[in-house]
Amino acid sequence: MRIEQVEAIAISIPLKKNFGGATYDVNKRCTIITRIHAGGLVSEVYNGDNRAHGPELVRLIKELLAPLVIGEDIFAIERLWEKMFALTHAYGDRKNLLEAISCIDCAVWDLHGKALGKSIRQLLGGYRNQLPIISIGGYYVDGKTLADYGREVESYRNAGMAGCKFKVGGLAPAEDFKRVHAARKAAGDDFIIVVDANRGWNVHDAIKFSRLIEPLDITWFEEPCHWHDDVALMARVRQSTRIPVNAGQCEITSQGVRRLVDGGAVDFVNFDVSEGGGITDWKRAAALCYTASVRMAHHEEAQVAQHLLAAVPHGTYLECFADPDRDPVWQKMWLNRPSIKDGMATIEDAPGLGIVLDQKMITKYQVA
Repeated sequence: MRIEQVEAIAISIPLKKNFGGATYDVNKRCTIITRIHAGGLVSEVYNGDNRAHGPELVRLIKELLAPLVIGEDIFAIERLWEKMFALTHAYGDRKNLLEAISCIDCAVWDLHGKALGKSIRQLLGGYRNQLPIISIGGYYVDGKTLADYGREVESYRNAGMAGCKFKVGGLAPAEDFKRVHAARKAAGDDFIIVVDANRGWNVHDAIKFSRLIEPLDITWFEEPCHWHDDVALMARVRQSTRIPVNAGQCEITSQGVRRLVDGGAVDFVNFDVSEGGGITDWKRAAALCYTASVRMAHHEEAQVAQHLLAAVPHGTYLECFADPDRDPVWQKMWLNRPSIKDGMATIEDAPGLGIVLDQKMITKYQVA
């Protein structure tokens, strides 16, 4: 079964307010929808949240990658991936190129599953069909009080979440500790809380903060240190606290994940399929983490992550945005997202990735 046509659409949806973390702002929700036609089947997947380069990703898919894959067998996944990845050796913007490769790769996997009548979860291992799900929150908002953060976390529990990924790293350690303490007090002891600094602190402040929050039963401390020497600095944090360290969403290859593991920097890896070249390279990262007893998380992208994390024995939590204003794609455009009950998301085994999208929303918010 050979690839006949490749389509790509950039989506950009304005948000009602800024959802900012320690090192970034979020004022719109963006993604790329990829459709590949082969043998009467059509994939439909969406990938990524690149808020600056959506039209450029569409251009790369249509002009650079599509000519490489049209005519190729959809089951020759490794060869397809290697043909596309070879472009990175000479191409200047590797990050954008790997995001574009991910769109193609995930769409090919979707076709693979549809052709075989199996879900990606089943094809990659089928370890379980449910996962705990946590909401990303705790964003910095002017005027927001500690009581407001407590009510926010309570709202996630009421929405059926098992936990919350809480943003830190934008204030002094003692001030961010107060915010996390308020969240823990409101949520109760049985609610999962992880904290995410988005590379916001130097190593000394990261260690100071980690020691402050140790009594709060924090499941992981994500990206604690500045980007420029993150492996060595995270290893120091990891050696200085009982709280496990998570990183990997900023890596764009499985070799980058190997760097984290070899450096003793992580207990969890949240390598993002949309940043790192697709499902094909995520599988490699997951395999090397398994051999090192490092657990797999995933940065957002529940539409793909649900299959990946449920397929392997060391998968952990799905991530979503339970706040309706933060992610209209999750809330409205993805029509058949997993059912959630008592903090668990159930993964259905429709063929491929099994994603059904609202076509009217796609038309309304298409920018390229």
